[in-house]
Amino acid sequence: MRKPIKLILGIVIVILTVHLSANAKEQPNVILILMDDMGYGDPAFASGIGYSTPNMDQIAANGMRFTNFYAAQPVCTASRAGILTGCYPNRIGMYGAFGPWTKDALNPREETIASLLKKNGYQTCMVGKWGLGGLPPYLPLSYGFDKYYGVPYSNDMWPVDRNGKLITDTADKLYRYPLLPLYEGNNVVKHINTMQDQGELTQDYTKYACKFIKDNRDRPFFLYLAHAMVHVPIACSPAFRGKSKAGLFGDVMQEVDWSVGQIKQALKEAGVDKNTLIIFTSDNGPWLNYGNWAGNTGGLREGKITSFEGGQRVPCVMEWPGHIPVGTVCNKIAAAIDLLPTIAKICNAKLPERKIDGVDILPLLLNKPGADPRTEFAYYYRRNNLQAIRKDEWKLVFPHEFKSYKVYPPGNDGERGLTAAVKQPEALYNLAIDPGETIDVKAQHPDIVKQLNALANRYRADLGDDLTGAKGMGRRLPAACEPCEINFRKSGK
Repeated sequence: MRKPIKLILGIVIVILTVHLSANAKEQPNVILILMDDMGYGDPAFASGIGYSTPNMDQIAANGMRFTNFYAAQPVCTASRAGILTGCYPNRIGMYGAFGPWTKDALNPREETIASLLKKNGYQTCMVGKWGLGGLPPYLPLSYGFDKYYGVPYSNDMWPVDRNGKLITDTADKLYRYPLLPLYEGNNVVKHINTMQDQGELTQDYTKYACKFIKDNRDRPFFLYLAHAMVHVPIACSPAFRGKSKAGLFGDVMQEVDWSVGQIKQALKEAGVDKNTLIIFTSDNGPWLNYGNWAGNTGGLREGKITSFEGGQRVPCVMEWPGHIPVGTVCNKIAAAIDLLPTIAKICNAKLPERKIDGVDILPLLLNKPGADPRTEFAYYYRRNNLQAIRKDEWKLVFPHEFKSYKVYPPGNDGERGLTAAVKQPEALYNLAIDPGETIDVKAQHPDIVKQLNALANRYRADLGDDLTGAKGMGRRLPAACEPCEINFRKSGK
């Protein structure tokens, strides 16, 4: 009697194993590679000069390149919040660049790509810069990630000068910063003390990410790899130092491209390269006043911390064998806030119960004729300033003050150049023929101005606008956390 029971149980286990294995294969893996401050023109497939990026280029050649892809905001914390939640950052109270003393954090009630996929059986991992809260419980493990290895905020938030020396001048604003902590899970495993340590981050992150791929080859996974580079201070490992013809910036570009290649190789070795969607993009435009330590916008206006095209239009390529047609270019509007609903659709995960702003751009990825899921985009910056609105090819810029990179010459070799406060009047640009935003055509198109103002008022009613005093009815609160008062001299230096 026992033998038939054992036989039946054995058959059931085999059937279940085959069923689960089949389901796992049906669920694609997703890898999101996010660069820091990489400009629209930085990859070689765009207009990068003096260095090569064959692995980034290969994703573009094997998949789809987006020419009108937008970061949620032109600064790191806000843009990363938009990526992970599918919301305009100001909807969920996220803004600026959070550091060790920031009192706010991403509200754990907000669902992320990781939390949605985890509910659907995915293994989830975040490697690199977080930026959405400086200490536990506001690190990635509280937002759907099973594993985390990285730094909690930007790599320039540390008490070290550009030459890698500890700052001893108490008048220097960086003096009070703690050493840059490197976390694994919720525990600090080391501190980034020197520029040499910074130079090892790309290698370390890549090794951790590749191991995660190897360890999870038999089950669906989501990997979010957020590199520290090419955010100032830039650094690379000795293996890439002096290898490009574009100085240190070119060396760093070639190392992060090597990282992309290692990820693709790990997928191939794990046998899951044909069932993995790879997304490669940047959190915002380049920090142009750092000159030869910054990238380029490919001719777009201004850069990081501005809502002009150079600040928010970023490089984006995606590869998904058998689904995204090889060598396609998408000129339609798409945004980082669209990644969550798109990934949820692809992975058959439920959308968040709370309202999001992203739209499903899967029809664009599949290159379906006539697909145009996003025809408008709101350019918010700072806590809640609606600085511009886009509809199709038209962009209406509202009066606001911004920091321009075009008044003073940039810095060099890590020295930060000056920016100038400039007042921008209302202006209308046709981005189809003037992506550099050089010619104001509002006088010729009063009807377009009227339409875009009406569209902007709809956003103001929902999300508010500090420039006009609109409060908005659809905004939600971030988490309020205590400032992280850390004495860096007690941090292990």
